[in-house]
Amino acid sequence: MISRPLKLGFLASRNGSAMRAIVNAIEGRALDAQARLLVSNNKTAPALAFAAEHGVPTLCVPTQSDPNTADARLCEALQASGVELVVLSGYLRRLGPRTLAAYRERILNIHPGPLPAFGGEGMYGRRVHEAVIAAGAPQSEICIHLVDEEYDRGPIVARRAVAVEPGETAETLEARILALEPPFFVETLQQIAEGACRLP
Repeated sequence: MISRPLKLGFLASRNGSAMRAIVNAIEGRALDAQARLLVSNNKTAPALAFAAEHGVPTLCVPTQSDPNTADARLCEALQASGVELVVLSGYLRRLGPRTLAAYRERILNIHPGPLPAFGGEGMYGRRVHEAVIAAGAPQSEICIHLVDEEYDRGPIVARRAVAVEPGETAETLEARILALEPPFFVETLQQIAEGACRLP
């Protein structure tokens, strides 16, 4: 059950661009939500500093040593913070079974290309745009989807087409999509908060 305001937790490995946009939207009253927790697997992630500066509790949970312990610690931290909906913002680690079970159909990720055609293990960042260009696709997409045990296979919650322009390169397509992703995430979350976009 998701209540209003949305009680959000964030997972980020680096900058957390979507998280930043969402926190700014909350502060600007453009999004009916609360930022309850930011967790990173990288103690030097700039996302941690940004969250702390904006009053969002933070936690670093390294995943290299013992994945099972990390999974348990992550799940416990999210639940203790009252998180109801988890937002992946450039989180570069596979989630463990305990977190996936506790937040079944309540973990959102954004993917920079059409799914399922341009998703799966290893398909992230510029690799996606290179594949779209190589395939001669007339358009790419931004997909917000639910996260499950398989990479990029969860149900799609929202998608937005992005035309591939004449002479487009992977670099230019990446730059345009990177600029569009954070506001699209904010918009989709507000639709969830309003009930216009329903999760399973």
